Amino acid sequence: MKQTVTQLQRGFTLVELLIVVIILALLAAIVVPQFASSTDDAKVASLDTTLSNIRSALDLYYQQHGEYPSAIAATGGAACVAGTVGAGAINTEAAFLEQLAYYTNADGAACSQKNGTAFPYGPYLKKKELPKNPITNVATLAIVNTGDLTLIGANPAAGWKFDNASGKFIADDSVNTDPAGNTYDTH
Repeated sequence: MKQTVTQLQRGFTLVELLIVVIILALLAAIVVPQFASSTDDAKVASLDTTLSNIRSALDLYYQQHGEYPSAIAATGGAACVAGTVGAGAINTEAAFLEQLAYYTNADGAACSQKNGTAFPYGPYLKKKELPKNPITNVATLAIVNTGDLTLIGANPAAGWKFDNASGKFIADDSVNTDPAGNTYDTH
């Protein structure tokens, strides 16, 4: 005699599925904000690294020239016979970039080629372009000559601010704050 065994196919009930969906939603609510804040933390870390690199270049330039870039013009490189001569006027972004990215002489004149011993200093930055501010994604530079060690940012949509009398280089933003509640110009 042949015996038939019937098996009941059992699936998940609606209540079990709802419980799983609720648990997944709770986990997502906990995890997603953690990723959002890690993005902000990464931007702040990038800002701190960029500021540190540029400040180091500024300090080295100051040690070798006795003045900060753009406090004097990058022009006057008559000995620059093979290369691009600096053309940045005093207190300009062009002078700042040329004096940090080109070779310079003791007077701050810039040349894109070393030309023997005529331009023995530098370059202090690898590129002749300012890195973008990681917070605003802008690479503009506002140069002032106040000598104010308590320099504050003025434009939250701008990139950087530099005082060529004091050597203070900051993110030009005194309005927005990092995750710790500090304004970006205090980094």
